Amino acid sequence: MSKYPEFSLLLVDDEESWLRTLTLTLLSAASIDNVLTCRDARRVMDVLEREDVGLVLLDLTMPNIQGEELLERIRARHPEIRVIIITGRNDVDAVVQCMKKGAYDYFIKIWGEDRLMTGILHAVQSLELERQNRRSAERLLETALDHPECFESIVTASDALIGVFRYIEAIATSREPIIVTGESGVGKEEIARAIHKVGGRGELVCVNMAGLDDTMLDDTLFGHRRGAFTNAQDDRGGLAVRARDGTLFLDEIGEMSNMAQARLLRFIQEREYYPLGSDVPRKLSCRIVVATNRDLDKGLKDGSFRRDLFYRFAHRIHVPPLRDRREDIPLLVAHFLEQAAQVFRRTRQTIAPEAMLMLSRYDWPGNVRELQKSMLHVASLPKDVLGANDFAPVLDVEAIERRDPPGAKDLLQFLLQLSEMPTFAEMKQIMTNAALIRASGKQVAAAKLLGISQPALSKRLKAERSDD
Repeated sequence: MSKYPEFSLLLVDDEESWLRTLTLTLLSAASIDNVLTCRDARRVMDVLEREDVGLVLLDLTMPNIQGEELLERIRARHPEIRVIIITGRNDVDAVVQCMKKGAYDYFIKIWGEDRLMTGILHAVQSLELERQNRRSAERLLETALDHPECFESIVTASDALIGVFRYIEAIATSREPIIVTGESGVGKEEIARAIHKVGGRGELVCVNMAGLDDTMLDDTLFGHRRGAFTNAQDDRGGLAVRARDGTLFLDEIGEMSNMAQARLLRFIQEREYYPLGSDVPRKLSCRIVVATNRDLDKGLKDGSFRRDLFYRFAHRIHVPPLRDRREDIPLLVAHFLEQAAQVFRRTRQTIAPEAMLMLSRYDWPGNVRELQKSMLHVASLPKDVLGANDFAPVLDVEAIERRDPPGAKDLLQFLLQLSEMPTFAEMKQIMTNAALIRASGKQVAAAKLLGISQPALSKRLKAERSDD
């Protein structure tokens, strides 16, 4: 039978009675039975080399090697292992030094069992999530992409986004212009950065076109000659010059006037431009990536977006909204909570199951940006576990809960208590059987309960029988 958690907890203390008590407490209070103990601090590094240890609970005062010195050794050779300092004396200076040297947390023995178990469980759950995310990244990226490191800043488990990554790698050697579309907040600039990284040349220069009028646009992008206008004391190269041999990213091009779009079209087609005050064209070679959150189909119909400019983009990338890739929400929640923990200099909070269900069902009209801001706001609360009500100031909690299917919370709690999750195939079979039982074997009624057509249910039942 497998132990919990999948990695070992190493308890290091020279008191045999304390090791025995803590081991029993971990088992009874948290069902943690994957525990190793060590009374001799000199043997700790050998144990870490042999065993898959994720968390070390380290006594600060021991013979032979002091806990503070051992902490430094562990952090130097095994930075992935988290260390919680457990001490019998309330020595603030020593604890502060340990935290500076990389300790994950600390506890004083007189604080009591409950507080200690809460901290240990928080560390275990955090490590589990990290390992799950790392395995997901390895399965989704390393086997599928040539340059997964170029997409590390984009937290995702979405097949749709992985497909975007593959497409970016496929066009990496092309210097043809690229247009990135998607709603506000989906991460279009991160996609542009990934395109630049895969291309691997020059500098990435980002320009937001929404705040530039026609004159400012020319000066910002293409610069000016001395005397081109009042106060033009010297020649100035524009941002396009900075992007030479690199990538020029123009965000929100849907906000540009028709005249500005025409000038951008010439720049893209001819790869040449005129600085203000000059009648001599200058050539420029850079990759051009543009982005917009506008509905381009509508813009093409009403004439607000030029067709000749649109058709000039040989490569088109659409970033799906967060509501269409809900599998990313738990990963992003964990990612932003980790960021918030660093901002507020505290241990990372956890999300209650009912709150995670609620977040997963919310449509996030502001997409990833809205999720990030919401998590930063809620993470400021002085709480270790964030519940559904904590999101009331930033989300319409009641509206989300009204949309939950009947029994969703009870089903979630049941699944979380299982030692081993059923597979999707097994869940399909369980749901099919439950629907047929509730419908007294009538396929039409059972199909209605499952939200599928009767022929689809019949096909599923035939497939199950053939498998048997």
